[in-house]
Amino acid sequence: MALDKSILEHYMKLDQRDSVQVMYIWIDGTGEYLRSKTKTLNFEPKSPSDCPVWNFDGSSTGQSSGDNSDVYLHPVALFNDPFRGGKNKLLLCETYASNHTPTRSNKRHSCVAVMKEAREAHPWFGIEQEYILLDADGQVLGWPKGGFPAPQGPYYCSVGTGRVFGRDVAEAHYRACLYAGLDIAGTNAEVMPGQWEFQIGPCEGVEMGDQLWVARYLLNRVAEDFAVIVTLDPKPKPGDWNGSGAHCNFSTKAMREDGGIEHIRTAIKKMSKCHVEHIKVYDPKGGKDNERRLTGLHETASIHDFSFGVAHRGASIRIPRQVDEDGKGYFEDRRPASNCDPYEVTERLVKTIVLNQ
Repeated sequence: MALDKSILEHYMKLDQRDSVQVMYIWIDGTGEYLRSKTKTLNFEPKSPSDCPVWNFDGSSTGQSSGDNSDVYLHPVALFNDPFRGGKNKLLLCETYASNHTPTRSNKRHSCVAVMKEAREAHPWFGIEQEYILLDADGQVLGWPKGGFPAPQGPYYCSVGTGRVFGRDVAEAHYRACLYAGLDIAGTNAEVMPGQWEFQIGPCEGVEMGDQLWVARYLLNRVAEDFAVIVTLDPKPKPGDWNGSGAHCNFSTKAMREDGGIEHIRTAIKKMSKCHVEHIKVYDPKGGKDNERRLTGLHETASIHDFSFGVAHRGASIRIPRQVDEDGKGYFEDRRPASNCDPYEVTERLVKTIVLNQ
């Protein structure tokens, strides 16, 4: 039974007095999904360090056993809360086991170390997060029950009934990201009906992972209000449909300066020798999810081959046409799956290109 959300409006208007609600957010044991719970503070935190370390029952999230269940939450990134408004906050946290070591799903810990080592290169990232909306029955939004829509073609960046499905979700999510303080660059309807994309960035270093995870949290939270489901499965519907990726745009300071195209070509050469290592961390299952998507069809390269090209959306790495003409800028790694961990993706790129690891 769906609840009448209009009833909530009365309570959300009540004075909080001097209290602030802080929503602690973390990645659970799957490495794909997010959990959250709220703590009341008697002041407005201005930075993550203002917020206390907390804990949760890790045996219920796949992050500990029942006989030693407490897992620590270490605050790392603070944002405005677009759902509660006012002084209330969203707080992204890292997870640590009882012995104070990072949990298996805490990929941020090692990413921070790598980004610190590479800080002189000033690595910038922008991730294009594709996702698909499902109705309560698990059917792709806008698809006929028990059937398929018309073939791909009229849906990408389109407008109009019968061509676009779920715009309200995308618009609400966009505004929520802006209110939260995220660097959301844009959004658009994607190639498959019921599929959308938003872009976060440019962000430097570990901030890329922080912002994308919070943007994912906001997307799922917005979807709750519309009674729809968000899936980041790279290929939820087999057949002649585009899958979902998380294309990662990358540059260093040297790439962004005059003559940077040579640094881009050097980076691509390095990546060509580490293709397998990248594929292993570009989805949570070591490439198994991406294998369904990276087939060499539907604007993808084969998962088994490395390729690159200018304006080539069927390549592993795409150099935008404008970058090639300007002789500087960035490249796009089209291999990461929609359900990737951005901390792992950005760490691997920096290790390969900047640190030669």
